[in-house]
Amino acid sequence: MTVKTRILGLFERSRELTVKEITDKLGASKQMIHNVLRQLVDDHVIEKLGRTPKTVYRVAQKKLSEDDPAYDVSDDKKEFLKKNFLAVTETGNLLEGIEAFDNWCKQRKLPLQKTISEFIQTKNKYSPYYDKSGNVYGLEKLKNTKGYDKIWLDDLCYLDFYAIERFGKTRLGTLLHYAKQGQNKFLMDLMMNEIAARMRSFVEMHKADAVAFVPPTIRRELQLMKFMQTRLNFSFPVIDIKKLSGIIPVPQKSLAKLDERIRNAENTFAVTDPRRFKNVVLIDDAVGSGATINQLAGKMKAKETARKVTGLAVVGSFKGFDVITDV
Repeated sequence: MTVKTRILGLFERSRELTVKEITDKLGASKQMIHNVLRQLVDDHVIEKLGRTPKTVYRVAQKKLSEDDPAYDVSDDKKEFLKKNFLAVTETGNLLEGIEAFDNWCKQRKLPLQKTISEFIQTKNKYSPYYDKSGNVYGLEKLKNTKGYDKIWLDDLCYLDFYAIERFGKTRLGTLLHYAKQGQNKFLMDLMMNEIAARMRSFVEMHKADAVAFVPPTIRRELQLMKFMQTRLNFSFPVIDIKKLSGIIPVPQKSLAKLDERIRNAENTFAVTDPRRFKNVVLIDDAVGSGATINQLAGKMKAKETARKVTGLAVVGSFKGFDVITDV
């Protein structure tokens, strides 16, 4: 009896096993066990949960093959899903395209093919909001939000919406959420691989002679905004902005009223750079109410740090006052 057959026998009797449990039961070498487990994972017979050294293997849930009749979806639709749909499962697995959408539908007990058509229709409803570069014009949202004394930004764009009706977070919104909240370098890399060229192109198109990054409020070991700044690696000046706080840092997402968010931004950020520039692109990860990015633009203009300030966010909310509470 081969080691592979014996391992499969163990999984028939036990739902989940660690490498140590398998080696203790079989007496085979760890290297041999790892080799067999890797093959079984590649063949989708078992799945790996967690990361070394805390790893558990279990029998994989049956997944549809793309040859299955239930996946009788046109190539165009598959390509659309690959471009627009991504999901992170409750166990931390990253799924893309039709596999992700199939998982999403199963969780909600929805028919796959009908729901794909509805997703495409919903996405297409948002098409008029994207420009030729695939960016979303966001300044109109700020202008139509009641509560601002003045809009300091000269322009504002997002690379995508954070979420859309019914289907929730967009592909980019999902990447941003899990990358930031989980301080996950793998997802940050994946996100930057998708957006870095677009962000550089945007900055170049707006003829910026300097950029600035909205500093984070909450302390984390791995800060998304710092990671973005490093990966973008602009060759021209980066304006220095300080985040100030009292004894208790108050993140914008914890404030439910626009006037509170405006006061928070006004009193907890400081533009400390003495240099002066013509066109500055101010970069943020997510724009909900827009209070932070707008007040920072006002501070730059008041201090004559910038004549023109263009905001660029990875994602933004659709319309009106909104608080993106989970980023």
